[in-house]
Amino acid sequence: MKTIQHEDFKVDSAIKLEVLPTHIDLEADKETIEDELKEVRKKLGKFQDKLYAHGKYGVLICLQGIDTAGKDSLIREVFKDFNTRGIVVHSFKVPTSLELGHDYLWRHYIALPQRGKFSVFNRTHYENVLVTRVHPEYILGENLPNVNNVADIDDAFWEQRFEQIRNFEKHIAQNGTLIYKFYLHLSKDEQKNRLLRRLEKEEKNWKFSPGDLKERKFWDKYQEYYEDAINETSTPEAPWYVIPADDKPTARYIVAKTIYDTLKEYKDIKEPELAPEIKANIELYKKALENE
Repeated sequence: MKTIQHEDFKVDSAIKLEVLPTHIDLEADKETIEDELKEVRKKLGKFQDKLYAHGKYGVLICLQGIDTAGKDSLIREVFKDFNTRGIVVHSFKVPTSLELGHDYLWRHYIALPQRGKFSVFNRTHYENVLVTRVHPEYILGENLPNVNNVADIDDAFWEQRFEQIRNFEKHIAQNGTLIYKFYLHLSKDEQKNRLLRRLEKEEKNWKFSPGDLKERKFWDKYQEYYEDAINETSTPEAPWYVIPADDKPTARYIVAKTIYDTLKEYKDIKEPELAPEIKANIELYKKALENE
C-alpha cells in the first residue's frame, strides 16, 4: 500500500482547488484500506484515553465539504473505537432563533471540546463564509448593525469575517485546543453519482432533499468560496487539509492517519505519574486486596 504523509494534504500556501485531485490511488484494494483504517483508529482510541488522563488539551476536528462529500460516514468510521465519554459530535444546521440572538461564532464557541476530549464539527463556523456568501440574504437574519440590505454585505464584510475566524481559532489554540480542519474535496461527477444513488436505493431515499439539486447549481460559486476560505484561514495553529474524497474509504483513512500522525508529535501528552507516596506502596495495596 502506498505510503502517505499528512504534509501532502496540508495547506501551507495558496491553493487552487481545480488543480487539486479529488481521487488518489493508494495502490491497494478496498479491504486493505479498510484494514489499515481499523489499525489507525484503534491507535486513535488509545490516544484519546491518554489525552483524557493528561487533561490539558482538547481536540477540535472540523469537517467541511459539499453535499454528499461523506462527512457523516467518515465520522462513524474514523471515531468508532473512541470511548463515547471522550468525544462529542456537533452537526450544525440552520441557526435557531436563540443562536441568531448571538454573534455567529457563539454556538460554535459553546460546543468546543473540554480539555481531554474531542469535539467533531460536522459543518462548522465556516458555513458563515460559505453558504452565507452564496446566499448573502441569510446574513440579514443575524440582525447586524449597519447591515440593512444585501448591498451592505461587501468584500470588506467578508474580509472582516475571515479575520474574526482567524482570531477565534488563534485564541482557542493558545488556550489548549488542537485544531484540525478537513475539506473533503469531491468532484462534481461523483456528487452526481451519489445523489443518483440516494434516489435509486430505497434505503437511501431519506437522505435526498430537492435542496441538494438547488445548491448543486451553485457549484462554481461554492468552489470559489471554499478556495477563498481555505486560503484566508489556513494558519500554523489551525491548518486546513484538502482530502481527495471521491473514494470514501481512502478519504477516511487519510483523515484518521493525519489526525493520529500529528497528535503523536505532542510528546507532552502522557498519563500523569502517580504521587510518589502511592507509587512506593503499590505492592502494599495489591497485598491488601489479595488478602481480603
